[in-house]
Amino acid sequence: MSAFKPAWWLPGPHLQTIWPSLYRKDGLPSPRRERVRTPDDDFLDLDWCGNGEGPIVLLLHGLTGSSRSSYVAGISRVLCDYGYTTAALNFRGCSGEPNHTAWAYHSGETTDLDWIYRHIKDCYPTRSLSMVGYSLGGNVLLKWLGQQGVNVDVQSAVSVSVPFLLNICADQMDKGFSRIYRDRLLKELKEYIVWKKAHLDKTGRLSEAERLHRLGDLSSIRSFWEYDGHVVSGIYGFKGADDYYAQSSSRYYLSGISVPTLMIQAKDDPFMSKEVIPSSSELSGSSELLLTEQGGHVGFVNGSRPWRYNNWLEHRIFAFLQKHL
Repeated sequence: MSAFKPAWWLPGPHLQTIWPSLYRKDGLPSPRRERVRTPDDDFLDLDWCGNGEGPIVLLLHGLTGSSRSSYVAGISRVLCDYGYTTAALNFRGCSGEPNHTAWAYHSGETTDLDWIYRHIKDCYPTRSLSMVGYSLGGNVLLKWLGQQGVNVDVQSAVSVSVPFLLNICADQMDKGFSRIYRDRLLKELKEYIVWKKAHLDKTGRLSEAERLHRLGDLSSIRSFWEYDGHVVSGIYGFKGADDYYAQSSSRYYLSGISVPTLMIQAKDDPFMSKEVIPSSSELSGSSELLLTEQGGHVGFVNGSRPWRYNNWLEHRIFAFLQKHL
């Protein structure tokens, strides 16, 4: 694969980051929804695409994303065109319907991924399984792979734009233009809490609703340090943001990965700084880091015209998955 060169009409990290989410309108190709019950009497929704008996690829979205996110739909379309079957996991509460508990998802929450992995392997024991995770979903994926070591039957894995060190990324989001992304994400997260509280109250799940009501008014929260220290720590029992970041940052788990894994990162990613990038000594022998000079956050758009754009990222992901079949 050639090195990534951004489209001339999308120079800089911010245009690379923003353009795909605003103007790329891919939809999942003929999705089929499967609802998977969890051990705590909640549910996870998988959106399947593709026919036949080809390899399965589990897709993990980023913060406030879903199976409807353009990057999920885009890679699903490419893979299905080549005979793969994709399963896009919607983290709890992200499929368009609030889940049944105060529990949702966060950057280090790997139990739901582990449950879905085992569900897919039980249902399709003879089919190969690979995984692709974006941003938060990539962090969850790398942490889980590092935790599991040799105890998983995964053919290959790809992560994209991962916040390897969450504390440094939280700092970066308080700087310059990155505050625009921060404010939008925090607005969506706080609105989700309000929506979920109302749902739990309405459906009579009062003990779960009370866990969210105890968080109080979130309107004054202005940073991820505040949100993670108050909301994430309050729901999941961390001692604070520092504790959450220390337990959840995927960089601390990379040496344990045994699955062939490609990590794709751009140096100019506005969601993080270069300090988060791991050194080669931190990677396991089965992992490789593809570090590009440009590309933004889950961007990597090239092509000669806006109506004739290409997504270098998707073809790079496909090439790696195909290589390790």
